[in-house]
Amino acid sequence: MAEEAGETLEGTIKSVVFHNDENGYTVLHVELPSGFALRKLNEITVVGKTQAVWEGEEISATGSWVTDKVHGRQFKAETITCVAPKSLVGIERYLASGLIKGIGKVLAKRIVDTFGEDTLNVLSHQSARLREVPKLGSAKIEQIRASWHANETMRENMIFGQTYGISITKMTKIVRKYGPDAIAIIKADPYKLCRDIWGIGFATADKIALSVGIPKDSMLRARASISYTLETEAEESGHCWTLENDLLLHANELTEIPTEVLGEALEKEITDGRVIAERDTAAESAPPHDAEWTERHDVTAPRRIYLRSLWWAERETATHVRRIRDSLPGFTPVDAGKAVEWWEKKAGFSLAAQQTNALEQCLSNKFSIITGGPGVGKTTIIRALVDIYGARKLKVVLAAPTGRAAKRMSESVGAAAQTIHRLLKWNPVTNKFTFNKENPLEGDVFIFDETSMIDIKLANELLSAIPSTAAVVLVGDTDQLPSVGAGNVLGDLIKSGNIAFTRLDQIFRQDAGGLIVTNAHHVNAGEPLEIRSGDTDFYFVRCEDPEQCLRRAIEFMTTRIPRKFGLDPLEDVQVLTPMRRNLLGTESLNFELQKALNPSGAALIRGGTTFRVGDRVMQLRNNYDKDVYNGDVGFIKAVDPTDRSLVVTFDGRPVKYDAGDLDELVLAYATTIHKSQGSEYPAVIVIVHTQHYVMLQRNLLYTAITRGKKLVLLIGVPYAVSRAIETNVVRERRTTLAERLA
Repeated sequence: MAEEAGETLEGTIKSVVFHNDENGYTVLHVELPSGFALRKLNEITVVGKTQAVWEGEEISATGSWVTDKVHGRQFKAETITCVAPKSLVGIERYLASGLIKGIGKVLAKRIVDTFGEDTLNVLSHQSARLREVPKLGSAKIEQIRASWHANETMRENMIFGQTYGISITKMTKIVRKYGPDAIAIIKADPYKLCRDIWGIGFATADKIALSVGIPKDSMLRARASISYTLETEAEESGHCWTLENDLLLHANELTEIPTEVLGEALEKEITDGRVIAERDTAAESAPPHDAEWTERHDVTAPRRIYLRSLWWAERETATHVRRIRDSLPGFTPVDAGKAVEWWEKKAGFSLAAQQTNALEQCLSNKFSIITGGPGVGKTTIIRALVDIYGARKLKVVLAAPTGRAAKRMSESVGAAAQTIHRLLKWNPVTNKFTFNKENPLEGDVFIFDETSMIDIKLANELLSAIPSTAAVVLVGDTDQLPSVGAGNVLGDLIKSGNIAFTRLDQIFRQDAGGLIVTNAHHVNAGEPLEIRSGDTDFYFVRCEDPEQCLRRAIEFMTTRIPRKFGLDPLEDVQVLTPMRRNLLGTESLNFELQKALNPSGAALIRGGTTFRVGDRVMQLRNNYDKDVYNGDVGFIKAVDPTDRSLVVTFDGRPVKYDAGDLDELVLAYATTIHKSQGSEYPAVIVIVHTQHYVMLQRNLLYTAITRGKKLVLLIGVPYAVSRAIETNVVRERRTTLAERLA
């Protein structure tokens, strides 16, 4: 119960009990000055929000007293202002808090004994006087001087970030990006943050812009809203372009800037080359004064507006597909018929007609595609290609978009495979892939699996690095969810009609009594699931109440599946759900599953998430410097609470995450179905509930089911399953790759 609202207290921070880098929530033990005898208190607990805080600092806190049921009497601060300490005890504690590298408790006392109340002034303006401190060498002086000035800048930056609601982790990234002049750079153009810093959106940048005096209808703000709207369309919906009128309408909704001003901003963005406008991709080859062509291609049609990067990626991808497809091979062409006969004899069985056609298509064309669902023989075709080309002493390169997909490809084919990113090799010095069109990869045949996951930017990077003399085979499943990034590469290549293509639909792989593959195809055909009693590999557990569904998911993952099937819950069982939020979303599931599977041990907290040694975690974005990519899953092996860092192993490779990198990680006991693309797990538990009504789609359920290798367990509402199977209104992505190829 609150008392004495609006009171202001001053004191010295004795200890920082808790501090959340993401939202600034802080618990402090504060020593009060001796004159505070009125309450007969010399130490209190202060709770509130502040971004940069250190032991020994003096604070002024405005708020009210409350009585917490667990922690007792506290001062709940509405505002906390920190200033450098003035007392000798405070200064000594401040220096020894870990703020300054090289200064511990003993050295802090020697420095304060030497300079007294003038200590902080000496460090800021007369650091050469540190030579007066007994037993302090020149190397240590340099370390202290550099650390002190760096932290002065850091504090200024953190206070700036606190003003605008930017967390310490994000402000750390900003300073890393822009250097010591970060604040000046941000004030000059706050909207750079949207473009340069992952996790900072238009709202935060706009708040800064308006506060530093940038007018609401300024051209800077209007142009930023154009780029941001295009980026949002690409990130959230996978579109490569947006119609001009839609773009202006969405930007107007975002900013309330008149569409006339936004139209002018769009023209400036086009002039500067940041965005591209096209009426029709066929216009480049339009014959002059051709009435028939003009009738077919309306040159007055609304313009398509692209981010330049996506326009370029589509255009270049089409160029590289044609280049590879139409170039002469660097090896003697294979007699497809004889090769198939040779391989069937070697393998000891005959291919079905569909498989034979697919294999012959791949052997007879420089660029080819194989698609189909689970169990239709895609892996058999890859294995045959590897054997046939290997017998010819040709270099075959295998790769897939994710680490799990590459590992599965390697195990099933019996040849080394790697991720596309590692194949191309990122160079942190140049911020580019090592292999590109100027420095192509070495290889005669390139086979890529799970290619429905490849977005248009990665497709361009990949195909540009493939030599013209090589052959390319893309393998994938067009019925799965499309790529997370913009584009619909595999679908567009097929749609163009200019690439040799085979769809496999005859099921070959199915264990006795198994239903995973059968039900995947039932879902894809819009048919009801087949459920059998007794031991099988596919189960449905009816569960109407969301809380009960949550409890059942935890029970099956932690106890029942491991006991019945002998699987490790941490290594072998994955919970999949359509959404992040609500009771049956990933955030809630991960919180509860962590409590059940990994409740104790070394940990650190970021935001509302506790990261603990042993946790399964997932990377949320491509981090080329760390060589980890969106969707990669690893395990936390070490936590250092002192410098708020941790080490995650990905396929046995340790990767360190500093405090500023932690927003790139989430717990991964449960993950969204979208994030599971390209992965296969021994067992999956799929939550299908009406809580996820807006997300229930056929390709979503199909993707989830095809992630399970040995066991699939659906938990939820029968109506939700039926809804997902019946809903096949797949939203078309706005792309032009097929047109450019056609």
